[in-house]
Amino acid sequence: MPGCVLAIEGLGKSFISGGQNVPVLAGLSLAVNEGESLAVMGRSGSGKSTLLNLLCGLETPDTGRITIVGESFDHHGKSGPDDRWGELRRRSIGVVFQEANLMPALSLLENVRLRAYLADQPAGGERQWLERLGVGAEADRYPDQVSGGQAQRAALAMVFAMAPALILADEPTGSLDRHTADEVADCLFAMQRDNGCALVLATHDAELAGRCDHLLDLTQPG
Repeated sequence: MPGCVLAIEGLGKSFISGGQNVPVLAGLSLAVNEGESLAVMGRSGSGKSTLLNLLCGLETPDTGRITIVGESFDHHGKSGPDDRWGELRRRSIGVVFQEANLMPALSLLENVRLRAYLADQPAGGERQWLERLGVGAEADRYPDQVSGGQAQRAALAMVFAMAPALILADEPTGSLDRHTADEVADCLFAMQRDNGCALVLATHDAELAGRCDHLLDLTQPG
């Protein structure tokens, strides 16, 4: 039986806007197991990015509990930073952004090597990740010397090289043309399946969301 990687119980988050308390998420509960993927959809402002920020510890929930690979966090932890979040982000949570988050002073290979090192992964397999994602020939090039699609593939190589339990992807193909977006998505889902990690994917793209095992629609009535 696959194990539970992510569990959310009664999660709530609101923000102050114009002096008013505006709920963004309320009473959200779900679970994602090893090898499963969850698409999070909703119009702008519905809470997609807020949810991903909560899931990597960049924001604190007002209510509820988040459990990731056995580590639980709730709204009572507001007094200060929790070192456990930093450790989870370093070793267990891989994040893919809309724009490739590469260090410009490092080559693609060096970016992947650094991420694997920070996650305490054995050295030596970084070039193979780039090759599996179709950018092995660009390994020694720098981010400004490759296309947007190639840079995003390198960003995926960085994530998979750290062997995460959970991948959080925030509009990972949103800045790419349709053909390149489809190729990057193919790589993301193929590698996620092969490595058995859980995936939470925030997207506006219904076709991309349809490739996930489960769908969470955060669209709120107007």
